[in-house]
Amino acid sequence: MTPACSALIRATLFVRDLERSTAFYGALGLTTVYYEGLLEDPSASALIGFDLHWPYPVRILKADGSNFGMVGLFQLDSRHEAEVIPAASGAARIGEAALIFYTAGLDDTVSRLTAAGATWVGPKHVFRLPHRAQVEISLRDPDGVIVNLIERDPADQNLTSEPLSAQR
Repeated sequence: MTPACSALIRATLFVRDLERSTAFYGALGLTTVYYEGLLEDPSASALIGFDLHWPYPVRILKADGSNFGMVGLFQLDSRHEAEVIPAASGAARIGEAALIFYTAGLDDTVSRLTAAGATWVGPKHVFRLPHRAQVEISLRDPDGVIVNLIERDPADQNLTSEPLSAQR
């Protein structure tokens, strides 16, 4: 059966401070700017549900290589105050999403992200799956988005995109 859509291209995050969020995601290795600009056409606001339009700055970051797995940062300001939710902290809540990344150096990555504004860092855990165990940690970006880090070398040949059911 042909898939109905592609793999995830980008996660878009609505942020308070574009520069601070850029520094945070840059500390994760998303250092290449795929797109940067000011969204001036009213269709940009309409697409995300705003009745009124005003231009807002955006920056789409990616790691070197593929144009998949990008993170878009869309800065909303005081004119969007009614849409601003308090930054979440602690455990996940229904309706939230988490961004998940592999990292070859978990402690070093957590140190860089803490310096770049991580607002909550949970303890490291050994997450046990039927086919392997891996060390993971979750934290929150400066706007409260959950970021989960898995300590694995991205070049590890055992990584696969096959569903777990196909690996058994």
